[in-house]
Amino acid sequence: MEIGKFNVLRVNRSMDFGLYLADGDGNEVLLPKRYLNGNEREGDTMEVFVYRDSEDRPVATTERPLAVVGDFALMRVKAVNVVGAFLDWGLVAKELLVPFREQRVKMAVGRSYVVHVYLDHATGRVVASAKLDKFLSKQKPRYYHRQMVDALVVQRTELGHKVIVNGSHWGMIYQSETFRELNVGEHHNAFIKQVRPDGKIDLTVEKIEKLRVEDLARDILEHMRAHGGTMTLSDKSSPDEIAHAFACSKKDFKKALGLLYRNHKITLDPHPTLVR
Repeated sequence: MEIGKFNVLRVNRSMDFGLYLADGDGNEVLLPKRYLNGNEREGDTMEVFVYRDSEDRPVATTERPLAVVGDFALMRVKAVNVVGAFLDWGLVAKELLVPFREQRVKMAVGRSYVVHVYLDHATGRVVASAKLDKFLSKQKPRYYHRQMVDALVVQRTELGHKVIVNGSHWGMIYQSETFRELNVGEHHNAFIKQVRPDGKIDLTVEKIEKLRVEDLARDILEHMRAHGGTMTLSDKSSPDEIAHAFACSKKDFKKALGLLYRNHKITLDPHPTLVR
């Protein structure tokens, strides 16, 4: 069985205080009674999360932590002592330790930080680190243009949002190209714009142009139908007015209007109006 991860284990034997679950090699772990529903039977299989308790004993839970070994995630600090900071891991009986040596800045109670969860092989315990660089790939990224990836928002900068791409590389989503709110700790579907010669990755959370314009055209039609078949916005409106109404660029807005006009859905003079 793997510490710090979900395991599918077999119910091996029952005790007054819980069940002992076993892996294929016969290694056992206790699932305390508070996690049982009374329907478990010997020989059944269960998916549980396995970690070490305060006395270094493996223990299982049916609770789902915010992150498992190998994950990056945003977590809030619940306590700080002489050992380090303890994060709310999503488990009732266990918090996640970030040792002082693994803190990029001194962590404070009540604040949240993006950390990497890993197994400390020296102690056998699951811990976390805010020093993210050492857990990212040193290999040059190999992504193709417009490839959809997972982007975890780590930090907001003057340029935009620094993200972790597919859990392996740093990337940047530029503020000037984003028309939605991106919050630290959120995962978003993003698209590769380019991988620079130095290995830096530029991304966008906006859909590729064709899909983006088609979706925007549908939104414009729905807006016009809800407002008597017309719209005060036009291709002469300011970029700020358009972004406020449709969370898009003026360039995409004009393309969407052009698409609707070519498909005989609207007229454009003096303002966009539905064709009856």
